[in-house]
Amino acid sequence: MATDIIELVRKELASGAQGMPLYKQLKSAIEAAIRSHAFKSGSVLPGERSLAETLSLSRVTVRKALAMLEEEGMLSRRQGARSEIGSRVEKSLSTLTSFSEDLRARGMEPGCVWISKQLTRPSPTEMMALGISANAQVLRMRRVRTADGAPIAVEHAAVPVRFLPSPSLVGDSLYEALAERGVLPRRAVQRMRARAATPEDAQHLRCEPGAPILTTERRCFLADGEIVEYCETRYKGEVYDFVFELQR
Repeated sequence: MATDIIELVRKELASGAQGMPLYKQLKSAIEAAIRSHAFKSGSVLPGERSLAETLSLSRVTVRKALAMLEEEGMLSRRQGARSEIGSRVEKSLSTLTSFSEDLRARGMEPGCVWISKQLTRPSPTEMMALGISANAQVLRMRRVRTADGAPIAVEHAAVPVRFLPSPSLVGDSLYEALAERGVLPRRAVQRMRARAATPEDAQHLRCEPGAPILTTERRCFLADGEIVEYCETRYKGEVYDFVFELQR
């Protein structure tokens, strides 16, 4: 595995942009190798000395490149100066996809840890988002979403009972449950904001209270315009990237 990583980094270095500082070239080469998804999260990079000797670079250059990648969450440094490929996930905002679809497309295994799943009256926020009355009922679901077993998001979702009348209908994938009942969302309106992790967020996401969190609020619609889901998701900021495609 170490040899494969070095060879891929060497190729990226050879084809990369020239004229920039060597540590930035190396940082870009390692980043490109990671984003190619040739290696799974948790794979261990060769040590600083091995990288420096094999790539004919100074250890200072290697150290600076690895430090930049660690700051951006691409790598995590462990005891003994080991560097592991992090579990950053890219989420495109141009298409409506599920959490499970996003992870599987990147060679990662999606999972979840259920916090609660119950039929209940809607909260004021859910009433407004779903366009329902206080006397209606929703299936409210709270869970921790995982990638290769590591927690990366906390999700709070609510679906009117006319679409999902029982908690037992939902397994690990909400969208699979909706698809089976013929009510898979076709479009969504989403907004995103930054916030600090609460003590509860920190417990679920294994991060420090106050750590950066990316929060999305999404309303999902059927083809006829009916609102089928309201979802608030709190993403661990250090492992999730949102990608926008812009055209002119």
